[in-house]
Amino acid sequence: MAIKLEATYSKKLGLPNFSSHCYVVSLSTELTDLSQVEAESRRLYALLQHTVDKELEEVGYIPDLHSPAQNGNGHARPVRTRTVRNGGATRTPASERPQPTHEAEPQHDWACSPKQRALILRIVSENKLDKDDVEAMARQLFGIGVKECDKMQASQIIEDLFEKVGQKPGGRNPWRQRA
Repeated sequence: MAIKLEATYSKKLGLPNFSSHCYVVSLSTELTDLSQVEAESRRLYALLQHTVDKELEEVGYIPDLHSPAQNGNGHARPVRTRTVRNGGATRTPASERPQPTHEAEPQHDWACSPKQRALILRIVSENKLDKDDVEAMARQLFGIGVKECDKMQASQIIEDLFEKVGQKPGGRNPWRQRA
């Protein structure tokens, strides 16, 4: 009796301008003994992982900041460079990133949604929080500044800010602007 073992491994890397690279490898093999399943599964996983990671080292096309690609709000999305090493993505070192300023800046300098930007600024303003503390929170959590945070990261920052000011977003919807 032959035992069929199928394995699939995929990895998706996020890129600027809401782009991504994804690579998937699947294979199947037949075993004759049930006792081989665990060892063969481990071997296949290692092989597939190595293969996918090796293929993703070749980055290929990355959307250009000056291309018409938009972030959905009519503004070109800022490019955050990443270097692929050993199949994993690493961010640009902090020393190479532009340093944040706290002057009034246009919305398109933020990677999150306009509503998230407005809510973060409102929480900071209404609670008289130090912007440097909020910036440090983002850097501690994600290794990037507040303005560079994507929508998921901004959601986490908003949650943490509500917790910091002792406001539980439970009862009312924290995303809704106050009248």
